[in-house]
Amino acid sequence: MPTTTDKQEQGFVRGLNLFDSTMVVMGVMIGSGIFIVSADMSRLIGSPGWLLAAWVLTGLLTIAAALSYGELAAMIPRAGGMYIFLREAYSPLWGFLYGWTFFSVIQTGTIAAVAVAFARFTSVLFPPIAEDRYLIPPIHLSSGYAVSLSTAQVAAIAVIALLTWTNTRGLQYGKIVQNLFTSAKTVAVIALIIAGLALGGNALAVHANFSHMFRFGAFDPALGVPAGSIFGLIVAICVAQSGSLFAADSWHNITMVAAEVKNPRRNIPLALSLGCSAVIGLYLLANLAYMVTLPLPAIQHAPADRVATAMLQQIIPGYGPVLMAIGIMISTFGCVNSLVLAGARAYYAMALDGLFFQRAGVLNRAHVPAWSLVVQGIWASALVLPRTYNTATHTYGNLYSNLLDYVISAALLFYILTIAGIFRLRRTRPDAERPYKVWGYPFVPALYIVGGAIVLCILSTYRPATTWPGFIIVILGGIVYAALRRAPGPSQSL
Repeated sequence: MPTTTDKQEQGFVRGLNLFDSTMVVMGVMIGSGIFIVSADMSRLIGSPGWLLAAWVLTGLLTIAAALSYGELAAMIPRAGGMYIFLREAYSPLWGFLYGWTFFSVIQTGTIAAVAVAFARFTSVLFPPIAEDRYLIPPIHLSSGYAVSLSTAQVAAIAVIALLTWTNTRGLQYGKIVQNLFTSAKTVAVIALIIAGLALGGNALAVHANFSHMFRFGAFDPALGVPAGSIFGLIVAICVAQSGSLFAADSWHNITMVAAEVKNPRRNIPLALSLGCSAVIGLYLLANLAYMVTLPLPAIQHAPADRVATAMLQQIIPGYGPVLMAIGIMISTFGCVNSLVLAGARAYYAMALDGLFFQRAGVLNRAHVPAWSLVVQGIWASALVLPRTYNTATHTYGNLYSNLLDYVISAALLFYILTIAGIFRLRRTRPDAERPYKVWGYPFVPALYIVGGAIVLCILSTYRPATTWPGFIIVILGGIVYAALRRAPGPSQSL
């Protein structure tokens, strides 16, 4: 059987330089989360100072992980990213478990979520695009689930289809879209920050948020922890990480396209460090801008959790929603492109190992895994269609939102295992070439492992309804892997 190691260097074009690679890191991180998640985080924590501390923790974990992944990417600069790292550090089973979860929910679910976010904000400028304007009204599959086709869902699927097609045309097309939209949305975030800090500051918000900024607030009562306690604060901050880590997630996608990066042993570690540091810096400044403009209750109860929109509405009454809609449309469009571009390379690597559809391991004339891109686009589009139904409020949600909630903990588990793989590979392959070694070893990777493990344990204890289903998805992957290994000629059977 041909392996990823034997074949994957053949055919790819190394067309991404350091700037392009950094744009992939930043482009996939900046979506719609930074404009929204601070509302839920502030409700959980109840304190402006500790809200900023939660973002600082996210930054420390993300940068520690990025520095750690740099060593793995420089050591194994091949298409597939975490799938390859886990396979090489542990076994093909662990690589497949990640690849299975990555394809079934993590990457495709995120593509669906960000594409729908694009459609939602498009509705601000073009009202006929809306989640309640149906071409096919909800068809209930059960009391809690349905499928539908609204104009917003059509717009989301159109974005996925368009960006899938442009990426099948070759790396150059995907790179142009990536650089253009990542540059534009970075400028938009900087403009948002400047507007908040320079124009939005008001005495009421500053006094409310900064006079006693680290006073313990009232934690979300659903957590079931004592208000005003240190333990309650720790729980609240850790649970809030599910929002902030998601907003800063997918930074590792550059490792998926390692076979297309020029001088990957140098440029991937640098791109991870530069991109993650820049985005985390922007996220901290954005939250500071929110706090000098809006008192904490206004952040906690921003309409539809759109904190950035509420801030702009405060600064430029009447124009805030439109300006923010344009900014988020640019941001989410570029984010979908990054996700589409990177995700297909992981399935390509799996296909070469006989663990995915065989044709996904073939490059087209443009030197990209077109069939892998198409399969990813089809499944991501399918995840746009199912709806959840709340029988108490009689409102519809999106199934992918539930799935993403479920796999946050599973994704965190894979991150911890991948970084632990650095210690394992240093022991099992001491003579392997390591052009870059993680700065601060062993403390930096250990920081992430310990911090991530604490967050994971608290999420498992205090958010079991959205944690354990993710582990069940991983376990199902183990069953699928066993079936594939028992079947004769697995690559031919797929």
